[in-house]
Amino acid sequence: MSTLVIVESPTKARTIRNYLPADYRVEASMGHVRDLPQSASDIPANVKGEAWAQLGVNVDADFEPLYIIPKDKKKVVTQLKDALKEVDELILATDEDREGESISWHLYQLLKPKVPTKRMVFHEITQDAIKKALKNCRNIDEQLVRAQETRRILDRLVGYTLSPLLWKKIAWGLSAGRVQSVAVRLLVKKERQRRAFRQGSYWDLKATLTPPSSTKGAAFASQLITLQGVRVANGSDFDAATGTIGRDRNVVLLNQEQAEALREQLLGKTWKVTEVEERPVTRKPSPPFTTSTLQQEANRKYRISARDTMRTAQSLYEQGYITYMRTDSVHLSDQAIAAARQCVENRYGSEYLSPQPRQYTTKSKGAQEAHEAIRPAGSNFRTPQETGLSGRELQLYDLIWKRTVASQMADSRQTQIVVQLQVEDAGFRSSGKRIDFPGYLRAYVEGSDDPEAALEDQEVILPNLKVGYSPNCQELEAVGHETQPPARYTEATLVKTLESEGIGRPSTYASIIGTIIDKGYAQLVSNALVPTFTAFAVTELLEKYFPDVVDPSFTSKMEQTLDDIATGEAQWLPYLRSFYSGDKGLETQVKEKENQIDANSARTVELENLDVKVRIGKYGAYIEKENGDEVVTASIPKDLTPADLDPQKVETILRQKIVGPDEIGTHPETGEPIYLKIGPYGPYVQLGDKSEENPKPKQASLPKGVTSENITLEVAIGLLALPRKLGLHPATGAEIQANLGRFGPYVVHNQSGEKEYRSLKAGDNVLTITLERALELLSEPKKGRSSSSSKSKAAEKELGPHPEDGEPVNIYKGPYGPYIKHGKTNVRIPEGQTVEDMSLTSALELLASKASTGKAGKSTRKTTSKSTTSSSKSSTKSSTTTGKKTKKAS
Repeated sequence: MSTLVIVESPTKARTIRNYLPADYRVEASMGHVRDLPQSASDIPANVKGEAWAQLGVNVDADFEPLYIIPKDKKKVVTQLKDALKEVDELILATDEDREGESISWHLYQLLKPKVPTKRMVFHEITQDAIKKALKNCRNIDEQLVRAQETRRILDRLVGYTLSPLLWKKIAWGLSAGRVQSVAVRLLVKKERQRRAFRQGSYWDLKATLTPPSSTKGAAFASQLITLQGVRVANGSDFDAATGTIGRDRNVVLLNQEQAEALREQLLGKTWKVTEVEERPVTRKPSPPFTTSTLQQEANRKYRISARDTMRTAQSLYEQGYITYMRTDSVHLSDQAIAAARQCVENRYGSEYLSPQPRQYTTKSKGAQEAHEAIRPAGSNFRTPQETGLSGRELQLYDLIWKRTVASQMADSRQTQIVVQLQVEDAGFRSSGKRIDFPGYLRAYVEGSDDPEAALEDQEVILPNLKVGYSPNCQELEAVGHETQPPARYTEATLVKTLESEGIGRPSTYASIIGTIIDKGYAQLVSNALVPTFTAFAVTELLEKYFPDVVDPSFTSKMEQTLDDIATGEAQWLPYLRSFYSGDKGLETQVKEKENQIDANSARTVELENLDVKVRIGKYGAYIEKENGDEVVTASIPKDLTPADLDPQKVETILRQKIVGPDEIGTHPETGEPIYLKIGPYGPYVQLGDKSEENPKPKQASLPKGVTSENITLEVAIGLLALPRKLGLHPATGAEIQANLGRFGPYVVHNQSGEKEYRSLKAGDNVLTITLERALELLSEPKKGRSSSSSKSKAAEKELGPHPEDGEPVNIYKGPYGPYIKHGKTNVRIPEGQTVEDMSLTSALELLASKASTGKAGKSTRKTTSKSTTSSSKSSTKSSTTTGKKTKKAS
């Protein structure tokens, strides 16, 4: 008896094949084999004339979906049908979540098998798991399928009903997804808070003290907290909307003059310890990862996007390294607990084990995607070093391994120490922390790569002080602070908020955030999601005319209803009818309100404190202002955020249009004026005027650290002179240049058309760098983009030399699967083909195919800065020490 097993991907097929009997054939469906039409060309001819055809859902026939086989899946379906003819049994082994259940259902509907059919589910791809799953096959869960189908229809109804309205009223190509619109509104609300924020400033004193001579210990810090028994103001006392102290706050607000006067008053005075408090604290390990917490931690720790986290986790799952990665559950099986505890005992010792096995429970009612948390696969966890993984896959596996193992470790025991001191009528406080037993922190510290180093950072040791002791004041300084606006969302904090609000499903967050960025609703700047002016316009329209669509509580109730459909507690058809049809349905609302919405108003973003209009145009946001009898418009630079657009910046942008650009000076060689201009991508300098004789004047963007306010004529001349010729390479005789590029300043060695680049480092200046320094940089090994790329990789398979240049053609393992490499050309192995199947001839065909596409076939990558963002509290302090650091005279 022969059996056909269908899974989603070739990687999963290759892994599962190792654990099945010899008469089992495994094929991949390559994801979904049917879906709603994505474009007009997908709609079958027999229904093209129907009013509902574009929607893809027949709302008049009980919301019957129009399913089609995408063009790129027709060959796959044919292959699966042919394979089915040769077997006696069919097993549908797609993923165990709702989407996987839906794929199995679609396969069953399409293939119409005449042989016995079973549904097999498993949460990890190991020999034991597959054997167990084979013995416990079931039927397709119709309720799960219905819930997923209802979700798909609901998303289509919202997107395809509201999106055309946005095209007409604001700009072509916009979208209004069901969960996406709520997420965009969250970003906009945070940006509105930043616009409304008013900065406050306050001062305090910071002391550096040493223990009395009779007591051993290092110097320690202490901060002013009270004056004459009244608490000294800090950032939390300020009203973010006014920048002043809240009315209900009984605090002392010090300015610079008062703080420095107090400092002078306290110098040389006697300090006394008035109170010492030691409080034991126990910290428990975090639960194992769910989809959401994995996305958050990968973003916090490695700056990996939610989309890349899920892509990498999918690869790890399909290769058999981790359990299923789409789960809301923090539960661990008995097998997993035993494996984790064994790891703890072997690696850290029995004293680091929790006294009893830890079991975690999932608080979310909707946690039903899978029955176990994300953990290393199998009954014996491979350590990260034993996997042979590299790059991003190794980073993510290491994270999952540590979090799972730490969940079974002992609590961390710490002692919090607070010392109160008095000098004259000023009260100071010193805080310390002693780690008595690290417990689980030996294995895992959130947001830290090195637990051992993190333990040292966490511990703040104070001397053994007692009440009545008189420490010595070594240093006393007046420190100024300014309150900071609320931090923007990062991918991690947005995912956390969506989950806590019950909006969407964790498995969809990656695609939601990706869509927000792709559609131009947000830019990723220094790991923060910054909403655009377009996001403001769309949110304002939806808030005014369709408030339910962007209401988190309304969207959360929709998620609950979808969960109830999955369990049979709610009926899908009545719900869709009430949502879309009838007097209060979405369809009726859109028809009624379309005529009420003025397109000119919809394209206008309302920003307080500005006497100009901000509008959304075909090429982005621009400012519009009446100037006498004419209307002046000017593009807003793409890096200027809504929160930062103030009257001063508006004036600068408009002055260029009305008066003309600022003239920095005259070029000493050409006699041409040098202008400072502002374009869509920010400020730049331009040499001379644009004319028929000079249609493209020389221009240069301002590099990092140079702003419109601090640019000088000398710097402008230097920028316009780029690229700088530094000299010839002593070994090759080839020219070396310094220049500015898309990713910053660099030097380049151009030898017979072969260019070798090196980025400049901190402290290097593109305008002053010497040939000697450039040679130093070029002599260093070239660093790749990934953490592992600097290490030489061994080829998975050597195919042979290229017939044209003799260079090797090899196959390497990459973070997203195997790829072919020849020189500087990389090409992925197509889905459905394996490393073993690949020959030199087929590799040459793939390389030639990629080369023939030219530059048009190359994909561009968006880079993100790796700097961190501030905390989410508006009271976060930005400290400026302007007081004098005076040591006490001995």
